[in-house]
Amino acid sequence: MKKYFATILLVDDDANDRLLIVRGFRAGGVTGPIHAVNDGAEAISYMMGEGKFANRDLFAYPTFIITDLKMPRVDGFGVLEFLKGNPQWAIIPTVVFSSSSDQDDIKKAYMLGASSYHVKPSDPEILRNQLAVLNDYWLTCEVPEVDSTGKQLPTDSRGKLGERFDQPCNEPGASTENRPERV
Repeated sequence: MKKYFATILLVDDDANDRLLIVRGFRAGGVTGPIHAVNDGAEAISYMMGEGKFANRDLFAYPTFIITDLKMPRVDGFGVLEFLKGNPQWAIIPTVVFSSSSDQDDIKKAYMLGASSYHVKPSDPEILRNQLAVLNDYWLTCEVPEVDSTGKQLPTDSRGKLGERFDQPCNEPGASTENRPERV
């Protein structure tokens, strides 16, 4: 049985939506940590471990991110763009959960690496059901292994199909100088 440490990062500027989403996840059986932030700027600070998010024992790297799109300072597109630009984090399943059903928003979200896009239902019961389905789905997916802080565990692709792809370093922004050359 695989060991799975689930930490959800919820990014939404609406306090009522955050409350309903957290309650929906809890009603769907989520028992792990859910960290809610007010906008994309806070989500980026969380990922970088800056300021109040510096303690990785309290604020583990998320194994799942759910983000709204339309927020002040940095919007959901900014969050997706930030994650896509960081190989360590680009693999984190990131779901857009927005009130927008605009086709341009949906297309752009997927272009920026969203794992899925959902329109927020207004009915709390439908919201709970949708969040339960999302959680159940991600729990059945194979994802890169992480430790209890959410940090990815190193892998060795030598001799495997994936060896032709560069592996991200364990720390975002870390140098690739000392990596062994592939032969």
